[in-house]
Amino acid sequence: MTASGNMVSGLRTIAADVIAGFLEITHNSFALLGLAVAFLAITLVARPDLRQSGEEQLMGWLQSRQAIALSALTESEPEPSERVLAANPQDLPKEQAKVAYWLSKKYRVAPEPLSLLVAEAYETGGRAKLDPTLILAVMAVESSFNPFAQSSVGAQGLMQVMTRIHTDKYEDVGGQLAAFDPVTNLRVGVKVLLECIARAGSVEGGLRYYVGAANLPSDGGYAAKVLAEHARLRQVAGGRAVPAAPPRMLATSATPAPSAPAAPPAALRPENAPAGTGEKVALLSAF
Repeated sequence: MTASGNMVSGLRTIAADVIAGFLEITHNSFALLGLAVAFLAITLVARPDLRQSGEEQLMGWLQSRQAIALSALTESEPEPSERVLAANPQDLPKEQAKVAYWLSKKYRVAPEPLSLLVAEAYETGGRAKLDPTLILAVMAVESSFNPFAQSSVGAQGLMQVMTRIHTDKYEDVGGQLAAFDPVTNLRVGVKVLLECIARAGSVEGGLRYYVGAANLPSDGGYAAKVLAEHARLRQVAGGRAVPAAPPRMLATSATPAPSAPAAPPAALRPENAPAGTGEKVALLSAF
């Protein structure tokens, strides 16, 4: 046999020995593992106290892992007190910047905080499948973009949400005082508005529920006012030139026109509906 043949034969022998050794070790390892599992099972059956202790430790470990995971999710969303309250309108997409500047001029609010609200309305509206300009129109009519507004019936913030009625929606975002955080109020207001639209089956009907006039003869023009502002904002977003303030209406007669029915207070909510209309019971059951 040549030298090369002897080398090949030797390598084959070594490889066979290595494989046989590996299989032997593996077989022995599995055998030891099986014995260990059997011994552990017998011990746990014989000692219930050890089994209970082990279950408690395992449950504690799982709960701690869950707490860590929830903490990581919470940390991704800043607390209201830590949130930035303004943005540069020039950093917004062109459509959003147009809307922000138009609203700033009409409602005499600084464009920087309005830019943040416009961006949030677009983001929240995208997630909720709701036109962001409708969200902004509701804010415009409800509070004129005053985040600290409060009505005589207790509706608070940008979207004039009845905080004491919708306490559940504020539980995970800092409690009822978060109603005065602009972004939080916007998000909660959108949830309420979506519930109203879903119940009514239409945007106009949802606005009547939102203002608390679903069972009243008239909403005092609230829905029409919001929808008109919505239409103007859509035109602005589309690049149309829309006056920031409507022209003053001139009187055409010395005889005053009949007054319209009194509107319910802005953002009148469930418990404030007039007695006998059924609104209080109906709305409380909806939310």
